This record gives sequence, C-alpha cells and structure tokens, in this order.
Amino acid sequence: MANSKKFMKLGAFLPAPGHHVAAWRHPEAVPNGGHNFEYYLEITKKAEKGLFDMIFLSDGNGVRTHYNSKNELSRQGRMVHFEPITLLSALAVHTTNIGLTATASTTYNEPFHIARKFASLDHLSKGRSGWNVVTSVTDAEAQNFNLAKQPDHRTRYKRAREFMKVTKGLWESWEEDAFLYDKESGRYFNPDKLHILNHHGEFFSVKGPLNIAKPPQGHPVIVQAGSSADGQDFAAQWAEVVFTAHQSLVQAQTFYGGIKSKARQYGRDDDQLIVMPGIFPVVGRTREEAKEKFEVLQNLIDPVVGIGLLTGLLGDVDLSTYPVDAPLPDLPETEGSTSRQQLIYNEAKEKGMTIRELYLSVAGGRGHRSIIGCPEDIADELEEWFVNKGADGFNIMPPFLPGGLDDFVELVVPILQKRGLFRTEYEGKTLRENLGLLQPVTL
Repeated sequence: MANSKKFMKLGAFLPAPGHHVAAWRHPEAVPNGGHNFEYYLEITKKAEKGLFDMIFLSDGNGVRTHYNSKNELSRQGRMVHFEPITLLSALAVHTTNIGLTATASTTYNEPFHIARKFASLDHLSKGRSGWNVVTSVTDAEAQNFNLAKQPDHRTRYKRAREFMKVTKGLWESWEEDAFLYDKESGRYFNPDKLHILNHHGEFFSVKGPLNIAKPPQGHPVIVQAGSSADGQDFAAQWAEVVFTAHQSLVQAQTFYGGIKSKARQYGRDDDQLIVMPGIFPVVGRTREEAKEKFEVLQNLIDPVVGIGLLTGLLGDVDLSTYPVDAPLPDLPETEGSTSRQQLIYNEAKEKGMTIRELYLSVAGGRGHRSIIGCPEDIADELEEWFVNKGADGFNIMPPFLPGGLDDFVELVVPILQKRGLFRTEYEGKTLRENLGLLQPVTL
C-alpha cells in the first residue's frame, strides 16, 4: 500500500473526441467537440469532479497531412479544434481547482509570446496554468512558418533550451510586490523591483520586461513529453512534470529511475520532477463489457485513417504504397518524434506485425499502455506502477468522450481512493500546490 500522504497524480488528456483514432465515429461521441465550448466545459467539470490534478490539451501548428489527397484527409476526425490557451482561459473562469495545461511550441513561437500568454492564463485561473513544452515534429507545421522542412532534431532542442532561459527570465521581470499603485505619490511601481532581461543569444534577442505581473505560481508548471536522449536531458533540467509512454512496468521503472537520476545531476530534488506515463483505459463493469466497448471502436477504424496514423507516428514515412497485410518494412530514421517512433517500430518488428495489425494495435494508445478491463483491473495496474516506482501518476487518455472519462471517474477513482492511493479532496488552490511542487526560486 502506498503512503497515503503521497497520492498518485492524475491528468485528463482530452482531445475533443477521445484518444481512439475512430473515437469521433462512436455513437455517443460529439463529432464537433473540437470547437464546442459547452462540450469542453462539461468534460472539464467532470475531470474536476473526479479530483484530477489537471486537464491537458495537446496541439500542433497545422493539419498533419499524412494523406495523399483531400478525399483521404476528409476521413480523419481531428482536423479542427480551439487554440488551447484561448480555450483554457475561457475554462478558467468556470472552474475552481483543476489545473489547465496546454501545449505550445518553442519552434514556432517567440519567448515573449509564450511568457505573456501563460502568465495571463495563470492570473486568470488564480494559479492553475501549466505549459507542455514541445519542439514540434512535422514538416506540415514548418510549412505554415515560411519553411519547407522542420529544423533538425538537435537544432530544435538547442533553440528550446535558450527559449526556456528567456521565458523564465521574462517571468522574473517583476517581483511579487513590485506594484505600489500609490495615487498620492504618483508612483505606480517600485523601480527597484523591476528587472530588465536584456538577453542576447544564438536564437533570441529579447530586452523585456514582460508587460504583465509575476504569475501567481511564480511561473506556470513546466511539462515536457519528449523521451529521446535530448528530450530526457531537457526534462531533467527544466520540467516539473514529464509525460511519457511505456508498454511495461520494467520499461517504466527504467525510465523513471533514469530521469530522476538526471534531475539530480542538475542539482534538482527528484521529488520535484513528477513522472506521468500515458494510460489508455477501456473500463467496463466486467472484463467482457470492456472488451465489447473496445471492439466497437476497433470496428470503426477506416483503413485509410489507420495507415495515416502510422505514417505520422513513424516519422512521415508513406506506408500507403505497401501491402497492408504484409509485414512492416524497414524504415529510415526521420526528424519526427524519435522516441515514440522507435517504441512502435520495435514492437512491430519484435512481434512480426503486419501494417494492418500494427495500426489496430496503436489505434487507441498510440504507443501508450492500454488497459482493457473491469475497474479493479485498471486500479490494480495503476497501483502496481505507482508503488513500484514506475510512475508518480498517470495521464489518463479516455478512448472516447465524454463516456470514457465518465467511466474512469465513476468506476476507477473510487477504488483508488478506497485504497488510499488518490485524494478525496484537493490539497490546495493552485496546480503547483496540488501536485506537491514548490514555488520556484527567484532568479
């Protein structure tokens, strides 16, 4: 049994239809959820009712065109959705405790933009913002920013490191008590408590200061999801929460021990780095019901969409010219998401999977651990990973929405609470407090 003073952390990863590639076609799904505010408010309040630490919104700067024609593209169900910081800012005024975490790219933004937007979200939410830092992985995004191809992996991470230094520096522009608002003296702020950044580096030249007050949390919670060598080193230096993907407890333990060790090498307390693998749970009141729920989704997969999913996961390698029932061919290295690409590729090769078998295998979790079973089955596996140092918590990936989240909140959360593994009320008001993270030290 885990120490009841240290509960597992839970994130609700909420792409509009859900995580299964055919989720939008499910009879109970809301197909226009990506641009339906009332829908997002409903599922966010459900996650808050379930006492989740945060909701998490992924994002990209373009439509990932892993298809050979507009006709093929039209069969994909995640084409349009709100810009996440805008959406979370609206959700902030309708929620009280749940953290609000959004993805934003260091490759296709400037540090001043990101620092200002996330500081604003932190103020609007009274300290509940989180930034999932990504370097982006597709040429489709690059082509919306005056580039033919994305920068190489090494350059993206080199830029990201300087980006983080500048962004954090901008968040330190103003001390907490800098603003006097003294009408009698005419002094709006104390000049000794303003800090001008004056950064000049390889990628950025930024004078500052930021034109918004210091965020309530000091700075938003920093989240990172890359598991490549560069990604892990970046996380060990900068991240406070790490999203990752593993298929087994042994894999999870290896990553967990390694990333905590790297954090210590940077002089950090490894308790201040929270590891949260993604979990794709299909919950039924019985195991048979769970299998039936999963099969409903599997039977809705369009082969064109399945192959397109693999093309994206494997680094924009076009698989449409290969026989779908033949083994996955040898593939070249790419500049895509290298860690996930290798995870999926290795699994397919080890099991001798065909292209069809592989897209059916990853259609739900996309390389994350899938658990299909009754509520006790789900709780058992989460507990095993948590108490055996494979995870500090989990990023829950509902198969379809809103039903998949409802199942987890109503059936799994009470079991975790009964076992003393998960909170029965929020510990604090800010995301940082609920995650057990310290206020950042002023630079």
